[in-house]
Amino acid sequence: MEKSAASTEPQGPRPVLGRDSVQVPDDQDFRSFRSECEAQTGWNLTYSKAGVSVWVQAMEMDRTLHKIKCRMECHDVPAETLYDVLHDIEYRKKWDSNVIETFDIARLTVNADVGYYSWRCPKPLKNRDVITLRSWLPMGTDYIIMNYSVKHPKYPPRKDLVRAVSIQTGYLIQSTGPKSCIITYLAQVDPKGSLPKWVVNKSSQFLAPKAMKKMYKACVKYPEWKQKHQPHFKPWLHPEQSPLPCLALSELSVQHADSLENIDESAVAESREERMSSAGGGGEGSDDDTSLT
Repeated sequence: MEKSAASTEPQGPRPVLGRDSVQVPDDQDFRSFRSECEAQTGWNLTYSKAGVSVWVQAMEMDRTLHKIKCRMECHDVPAETLYDVLHDIEYRKKWDSNVIETFDIARLTVNADVGYYSWRCPKPLKNRDVITLRSWLPMGTDYIIMNYSVKHPKYPPRKDLVRAVSIQTGYLIQSTGPKSCIITYLAQVDPKGSLPKWVVNKSSQFLAPKAMKKMYKACVKYPEWKQKHQPHFKPWLHPEQSPLPCLALSELSVQHADSLENIDESAVAESREERMSSAGGGGEGSDDDTSLT
């Protein structure tokens, strides 16, 4: 382990690193997120196939949740199209077979909002949901979208779902030509429940590539779909179009994982571990097992 190198690596967005108040990420946060997406030191390559690569941050296997980084080359998909697909929640309801419910709650600034997302998990696991503060920044032909979990007083944890925690999740989209780009997905997510951390880490490594490929297929079909569904409505590009109510940051608080109840899923832990073991490194599970928050 290269401690000296790790200590100089750019850190993630400040709101999730020990701060107790909710903040909209600033330019420094976006720069540090981009640097982490592009960093090589301290990351171990665990998967590389057909233009998709996965790295995990070098950490002790059982004691913490890994950060995972997944990168995909997208041919025939412009960066701006991928950016639109990640923002368009109406389209997500069409292509994301895992989504139960997703909606924007309120606007914080011209480039930040609060939203809700719930998704199906493979049986016998309980389904999950999350409330996140999401922010975005176009940078010429490149784009960043990132989020972290927050508490909203009107959307407390539900009894029928496990409230997951996005410690740090985001996308860096880099244009490589008029009709091509590279997307990097960087995430550290605690799904809660009582699954062993190594199971969560292992499943993330092989489910992320499947989810990315699914997203790529959705991007190819997006222009045709969007032409038939409010083609000029893109509030992520034109904030004046947003119908969302405004919300003060003081209404929100940071969602820490240790403040949530640990839902007992011990009965399913063993069967889930067996699935991870039998799947091996290839992870050829069902597409319905995949989701990117």
